[in-house]
Amino acid sequence: MQEFFMDYGLWLLVGLLVVIALVFLLSGRRKAEQPIEPAATAEPATSPVTPPTPLPYVDPIIAAPVASTPPPAPIVVEPAAAVEPVVQPVVETAPEPAPAPVAPTPEPAPKPEPIPASPAVAAVVGEGQDDLLRLKGVGPKLKTLLIDLGVTRYAQIAGWSDADIAAIDTKLGTFKGRPVRDQWVDQAKYLAAGDIAGFEAKYGKI
Repeated sequence: MQEFFMDYGLWLLVGLLVVIALVFLLSGRRKAEQPIEPAATAEPATSPVTPPTPLPYVDPIIAAPVASTPPPAPIVVEPAAAVEPVVQPVVETAPEPAPAPVAPTPEPAPKPEPIPASPAVAAVVGEGQDDLLRLKGVGPKLKTLLIDLGVTRYAQIAGWSDADIAAIDTKLGTFKGRPVRDQWVDQAKYLAAGDIAGFEAKYGKI
């Protein structure tokens, strides 16, 4: 029984301490929440106004410190930088085109030398011209060529030898071979003799 009261008294003491602690906590919180009233401002006591003491006069020229002018900085002359020579770029010029070759002026064709007539017909040269177009196989171009060669008469052609035919044949160009193929010598014999009927009978109508 005694132990029961001891335990009960202990718990009672603990509960009392807890209640006291709670009371202190609650009272402290209430004080913190209450507004703080401003303290009554006391009116300042009026004191006699004393006039300001005048400052002694100071000459600004004498009083102001003279700023010493610093000596000018020495002028340092830097050596001029070496100027590099400007190298002009070498512009390669295109070679001038070679002049076009001048075509040589064609020499005039040599005038065909006249074929010397055989002695049998030499006497009739220069006595006029016959119409060489009557010969079969002779056209306007060939007629002009024969006249340039000095052949103008039937009697000349009629008196040609084999050597005369070979000499003139080399100068006929594209008409080479015509004297032998067209039998100019035989045709010329008929025409030189005036035998038109015999000519037409053998070579056709003129």
